[in-house]
Amino acid sequence: LHKRMGEAVARVARKVNETVENKTDSLDLANCKLMTFPVGIYKAVRSVTEGIHRISLANNELKSITSRFVTTFSQLRELNLAGNYLHRLPEEITSLLHLRAIDLSRNRFRRFPEPLATVPALETIDLEENEIAEVPTDKLASMALLRSLNLRANPVGPEVRLLVRPLVPFDLLLSPEEPIPKA
Repeated sequence: LHKRMGEAVARVARKVNETVENKTDSLDLANCKLMTFPVGIYKAVRSVTEGIHRISLANNELKSITSRFVTTFSQLRELNLAGNYLHRLPEEITSLLHLRAIDLSRNRFRRFPEPLATVPALETIDLEENEIAEVPTDKLASMALLRSLNLRANPVGPEVRLLVRPLVPFDLLLSPEEPIPKA
């Protein structure tokens, strides 16, 4: 177990170093078995945080994202958090003024993460395969730049299905309705 943990830590360190040394605009920590975002990374990327526009933390074991994460990477344009155990987002997510796409598919959201409704540049929200039954349709309708909302494989209620153009200016992706079984 320790050997495997050591390998995971080394992989994270290597990926962080690549980002810092090459001053790339993305930090890819997908599939690293992370249970939390490692605090040490903040120090390691301090010199380049302004230049990081894309972060992938997909397929980890994250249960939450901290406000510090959001405020540190304030220039994010894309955030991939697919395949974790998240069920809510910090309010500070609203401060990501440049965030255009967020992938929250395959998580544990029971309700639509409402702070997203006030992220001004958001164009794409992927919430496929969560446990979302209710969606704040009024708030979504006011999202000026939203282009696509993926709610496939969620137990959304029928009122969400009524949200079709021209009511909402974005593509709403839903799973086909289950046929009602005949008695």
